[in-house]
Amino acid sequence: MKIELYHGSDKIVSNPGLGMGNPANDYGPGFYCTKELELAYEWACTDSHTGFANKYELDTDGLDILYLNDGRYHLLNWLAILLENRFFDITAPLPARAKEYILTHFLPDYKSRDLIIGYRADDSYFSFAKAFLNNTISLEQLGRAMRLGYLGEQVVVRSAAAYEALYYLASALADRDIFYPRRMARDASARKQFRDIQAEDARMDAVYIFDIIRQNWQNDDPRLR
Repeated sequence: MKIELYHGSDKIVSNPGLGMGNPANDYGPGFYCTKELELAYEWACTDSHTGFANKYELDTDGLDILYLNDGRYHLLNWLAILLENRFFDITAPLPARAKEYILTHFLPDYKSRDLIIGYRADDSYFSFAKAFLNNTISLEQLGRAMRLGYLGEQVVVRSAAAYEALYYLASALADRDIFYPRRMARDASARKQFRDIQAEDARMDAVYIFDIIRQNWQNDDPRLR
């Protein structure tokens, strides 16, 4: 199957390949794309520069794909990968214990995959994940928070085989005066909605990370689906 992907950058990227990208991104080293052109425009811009939305076609036939939202995986699988790759400033003993538990029990086999598809953890999503580790929001609240901002899914090209199946098509200028304010507005909206979620009264059946630890939940626990 062929799909169209977009990559927002400060430059035209006509020949992506292995070794590109920041290894401390959500899913480790790889080429991070989206199926949404609007998001690529926004990701291309910062407060100081205009960028480009680069367009590609990817032939997924024969690729080993980890799709984190297909029902076989759950939110803690996504969080475990994030914890292994992104820097979390964790010094207090309780969130440190939470991180260790999640990595030990819920980390899926992802490093050998050609392609990973899952949530994108921009700065606002990252703060939601930290709140969960600090035991200040429940698992259900984290699940709702991950849908804020309408960031959709990111598609990460990771292997030589996946790069060979990726074809550059075109690039379009992303005007920072248009798309950077949209990016900031999207983030501000997500953060406001998250504050509303945090302000809710706790449900009697709410499950927090330390409930999961105390009850020794495992990766196949049906309550995680």
